[in-house]
Amino acid sequence: MFGFTALGALVALTATVCARPTTQLQTLDTSLSARQSGGYSQSSGYWLGQSSFHRNAPVWGNSNSNYPVFRSVTDPRFGGGAKGDGKTDDTDAINFAINSTLGGGERCGVGCNSSTISPALVYFPAGKYLVSSPILMDYYTQLVGDPTNPPTIIAAPGFQGMAVLDSDPYGNYGVNWFINQNNFFRQARNFIIDITQWNGGATGAGIHWQVAQATSLQNIVFEMSTSASTQQTGIVMDNGSGGFMGDLVFNGGKYGAFFGNQQFTSRNLTFNGCQTGIFMNWNWGWTLSGMTFNNCGTGLDMSNSPTNQTVGSVVLADSTFTGTQYGVKSAFSKSGNVPQTGGTLVIDNVDFGSATAVVGPTNSVIAQSIASGTAWASGNVYDHTGTAAVTQGGIKSPIKQASLLSNGKIFARSKPQYETEPASAFSSALAYGCKGDATTDDTQCVQNFLNDAASKNLIAYFDHAVYLVSNTIVVPSTIRVVGEVWATILASGFTDANNPKPVWQIGSSSAPTGAVEISDMLFAIKGPNPGAIMMQWELQSDAGQSGVWDTHIRIGGSYGSNLLLAQCAAQLQNPSVDANCLGAFLLFYATSASSGVYLENTWFWTADHDMEDPANRQISVYNARGTLIRSSGPVWLWGTSSEHSVFYNYQFDGASAVFAGFIQSETPYFQPYPLAPAPFTPNSNYDDPTFTVCNGNNADSLSSPCKDAWGLRVVNSQGVLIYSTGFYSFFNGYSQTCLPGEDCQENMIHIQNSQVAMYAVTTKASVNMILDDNAGVTITGAANADVYGDTIAVYYSSS
Repeated sequence: MFGFTALGALVALTATVCARPTTQLQTLDTSLSARQSGGYSQSSGYWLGQSSFHRNAPVWGNSNSNYPVFRSVTDPRFGGGAKGDGKTDDTDAINFAINSTLGGGERCGVGCNSSTISPALVYFPAGKYLVSSPILMDYYTQLVGDPTNPPTIIAAPGFQGMAVLDSDPYGNYGVNWFINQNNFFRQARNFIIDITQWNGGATGAGIHWQVAQATSLQNIVFEMSTSASTQQTGIVMDNGSGGFMGDLVFNGGKYGAFFGNQQFTSRNLTFNGCQTGIFMNWNWGWTLSGMTFNNCGTGLDMSNSPTNQTVGSVVLADSTFTGTQYGVKSAFSKSGNVPQTGGTLVIDNVDFGSATAVVGPTNSVIAQSIASGTAWASGNVYDHTGTAAVTQGGIKSPIKQASLLSNGKIFARSKPQYETEPASAFSSALAYGCKGDATTDDTQCVQNFLNDAASKNLIAYFDHAVYLVSNTIVVPSTIRVVGEVWATILASGFTDANNPKPVWQIGSSSAPTGAVEISDMLFAIKGPNPGAIMMQWELQSDAGQSGVWDTHIRIGGSYGSNLLLAQCAAQLQNPSVDANCLGAFLLFYATSASSGVYLENTWFWTADHDMEDPANRQISVYNARGTLIRSSGPVWLWGTSSEHSVFYNYQFDGASAVFAGFIQSETPYFQPYPLAPAPFTPNSNYDDPTFTVCNGNNADSLSSPCKDAWGLRVVNSQGVLIYSTGFYSFFNGYSQTCLPGEDCQENMIHIQNSQVAMYAVTTKASVNMILDDNAGVTITGAANADVYGDTIAVYYSSS
């Protein structure tokens, strides 16, 4: 990921330098039974929290055979165990549980940019955990509370630090533990964070959440002071490249959330009695859906100076204001706005109640009211034309397919956690007999395991391990699948690009209908697999019955992939391609037979750097295609990313009823070396782009190259609705000399014979943002300059 420095000052917080707690070595019982159970008391029946449920198999690449993937903060093996009584200072015990290895080696914390070989699922039973300094979150960590009785983490009155939970602590001289835009793979869910006692309620934050992709916050309540003088904040986010969060509640505080990130999706956030619900410090783009503001002073404040805008864009949709004075504070100005489209805002289907809908920085009224069910925008609006209407007011509403909606709002469904299910409702892949050692071919075992779980109506639980498969796994049409800290399906032997086949196939011609749920899984390859379709969705499912949550596809860049710095170091402006550095055929494919496809917080990533290298040096891995949607719908893509594929990152082909927001991509850093589609050959069965749009005198130009990956290609599709994009081109053959001229590639979005409605379209360093063949439209980036990249508030491909 490409770096960016946050703009503007951070909210006033008490900050101290965070040092990594010392890991204590212990004399261990190394038997399997000892690794399965720490012998601590368990007050809840929640299945995930039961130590006997977790087998803690050896972790691929970790030399410590006793390394505990699962650890409970109350387990006495970890610093004596946290007490959770609301009186004992549990800080050290919790941090010990997070960073301990119970033996040799260390987890990835301070001094370690990233690593995939020391994962941890850190469980908090119900209780009240008093802390006096930050809970420090190592890389590749999930912090999970009991959802049936969420634990409360209480900041002590004399708490010292930036936030109760810190995902990227500041060390000496203001340097973070991790590179913010590479701060992947972390979760926190099911907590109450209470900072009301901290410094008498004067200052402090609940969570410092400076993160990138494959991260999430879910089901968290923030309790803050209700004093008029408080400076407390629920979430403080100063940087990053995310990301998704949902199902959060903020009570009190000066700011519910203080946000700054390249791009993010936030869904179902509730703000009660906050002075300001959301302060948007900076971004390139942000999708806010399902916001509820109750009795706040201001709901959303994005009102940095119109002559120095720091917010790229915000889409606020399907939201409600009650008892709140001001809805949105905006600094956008139709004249004198700097940059031209900075502070772009789109409002869709928002009930402002009695709130003044939109005001300026000094509370001057811009829009007294905006009717629920209508749309409003400030920014450049293109209605199937290449000429912008600089707008600050009502706009016509886009076409929304009925199948995408629930009670008039875009349908959404949170990740299931199966709170009401007992441990006996789960079947373990390792207990079933699969090896998960990344060496044994587990194909038949995984297939039998899934079939067996489905036949018994059990939830298929993949213990954290790496399951090597050499042929297609056909997922039963009705099943629930859960991974432990991104349990991995590792593909090997899918080598025939002329006859591609799926690694993980959901649905089949023999069982075309059903309901499949998948969460916390990861799909990867071992060496080149140019014939692999990583996930193929054929299932026909009723709306809301199926879904994929917090599940990712990773091509190279991680331990054992054989697509690392040693094999695939970055080829700087070198068109030669090493066949040993080919990736997959296609990352995600929703076929024309599919329906009811729901993705939330998925990251489909072809690695641009080596995650195991201490310096995260760049690599060249050549993956053919990103995300292909051919479904007749409905399809929901909430908070998805698809990066670094050669032909395209997203392609909607013959699709209908597709919702996407936020969708993010990056053009491969090595392009135009070689020019797309090299090193691959277009396959007409998948309607690959042939880049005929590039025919002409400069077809093969290496300056502002036309033959670069499409960020988005929409072909013969109807009812496509997009709430925010971020399609970025940062390099030209690993060189960034193209950035000052904003011309790292020629084109980014191509619309052909399709009906598309898009809000807050942002591209970076693409000469042309949109080519729409139907309307004969070309929209340039230069006409839509934003704080970083270029932004269109609204684009309608047809009337």
